[in-house]
Amino acid sequence: MHRLELSLPGQVPFAAGGFDAMGPMSRADYPHRHTFYEIVHVVEGTGTHVLDTERHPVRPPQLGVILPGQVHRWEGVRGLEGSLVLFTPEFLVGGVGDEELLRRLGERPWAGLDPGTHERTSRLMEELAEEYRRGDDGFAGVLRSLLHVLLVRAARVPGERAAPAPPRGLAEEFLALAGRTAAEGPSVRECAVLLGVSAGHLTEAVRGATGRTPAALLREARAREAQRLLVSTRLSVRQVAARVGFDDPAYFCRFFRREVGHSPGAFRKHHDRPVPSIEGGGGGS
Repeated sequence: MHRLELSLPGQVPFAAGGFDAMGPMSRADYPHRHTFYEIVHVVEGTGTHVLDTERHPVRPPQLGVILPGQVHRWEGVRGLEGSLVLFTPEFLVGGVGDEELLRRLGERPWAGLDPGTHERTSRLMEELAEEYRRGDDGFAGVLRSLLHVLLVRAARVPGERAAPAPPRGLAEEFLALAGRTAAEGPSVRECAVLLGVSAGHLTEAVRGATGRTPAALLREARAREAQRLLVSTRLSVRQVAARVGFDDPAYFCRFFRREVGHSPGAFRKHHDRPVPSIEGGGGGS
């Protein structure tokens, strides 16, 4: 889970710039999620962008939208170039209207651009990056206005049809289920029932594909959900414990320390520091 830690006055997070400016994690090839929105304008490169279960071939110029909580990664990319805009809901000038635009964009998150739209989008992304870099008086308001224009224009662009997802094996089905049900704390046996196999067969398939037991992966998914809540909400530790299925906060704290290496309070304190980076395992996209 990656969290946006770049802050403007008033603790409002926003960042804009090219892939290189955002750092190596902007091209991350492993599945990860954000606590923020990301808009990506791809101008060069080949490969695939995987968003949840959908695969979108990279055929520039394109515009993509990743919503908070969505799992995505770049797969087999070469020469990937373009620019990114990262922001949280609090940054939106249009409030509910802009959130509705983002919801609509999330329904068709990958779009090819015609030459005219590509040129206008390039200029707008450059303006956002330049205004962000300069930080002149009133720059936060200018950035909000430019972002609103970007969302309105992006909503006018028809989306592309995603490539069919390849059939998933049992281990991959289990990993997806573990992520979806992390807050419920299911047992291996319960997962096996949901997947229509025996617990023994599930254990054998998952261990063969990942080298780890289903129980260990379920604990990891549960701890990851707890980390997400600690980082992205102001729930108390007791409330976070309840959200991930622990009736006893003390037992939750022991579980979290064993899985993560820190107490919930220490973990939250570390990730609440305003630092000039995009945190969460190293980077942004």
